Amino acid sequence: MSDSNLVLADKPLWREPKIILAFLGMILLTGIVVVALLRDRLVNVPQWQVNVTGQGKVAYQPDTAEVTIGVQVDRVYSAELAIKQLNEKMEKIITAVKTVDISAENITTQNFSLNPQYDYRDGVQIPAGYSANQQVVVKLKDISTGNDKLTKVIAEATKAGANQILGINFSISNVEELKQQARLKAIVDAKSKAGSLAEAAGVRLGKVVGWWENIIQVPGVPGSYSYYGYGGSEKGGLGDASPTLPTGSQEIIIEVSVSYKVK
Repeated sequence: MSDSNLVLADKPLWREPKIILAFLGMILLTGIVVVALLRDRLVNVPQWQVNVTGQGKVAYQPDTAEVTIGVQVDRVYSAELAIKQLNEKMEKIITAVKTVDISAENITTQNFSLNPQYDYRDGVQIPAGYSANQQVVVKLKDISTGNDKLTKVIAEATKAGANQILGINFSISNVEELKQQARLKAIVDAKSKAGSLAEAAGVRLGKVVGWWENIIQVPGVPGSYSYYGYGGSEKGGLGDASPTLPTGSQEIIIEVSVSYKVK
């Protein structure tokens, strides 16, 4: 027998390429099966968490107001004359508002428009002139001690020719500070509820793993007061009357959902 035949006869079977490939295939197949069996556990790890929602409320007295004042002119025979009349009226209104200790920087134009007007006779559209409108927002600060300044602004503006009061927005200057107070109260409320619920359920709560905020109510909702003086007197329609505008006490309301780990 030759030397080469002796070497082949003495070579272990597990060193054969076919045997090695088969062995590696079995290992790979076993790995795939194991991963498939454990996929749900690997992907969908049980969270074992509970969410509790608390609410925080902070009362405040508004110290800032924004009132929208406008003037409307109608049925003026030319666009140029409509703009001229509008400008004259608005200049008088702004001058009157400034007499109530309102600076120019707190008077901002919000809307300006010019439109043709038409009458309809026997189904035919007939030009009837032009309408023009301008609205300004007047910001008043430090009104928490009383709103006499606000009522005076409205009264003086209407005396000067304003025929639209389109809304009042009350707010507070330190709103972010109050919102933070409401958040902290909401978290304390959630913590108290979580403790009671955990005791009733017979479980122990672990660390906080997250929280989410939901703002229920904050300053910035316009007031309901409005006045439209179309067809009123040359001075706007309110004359010497002053509106009664109580600000009352308002609230910031924030909810916070806190997520606890359950032990």
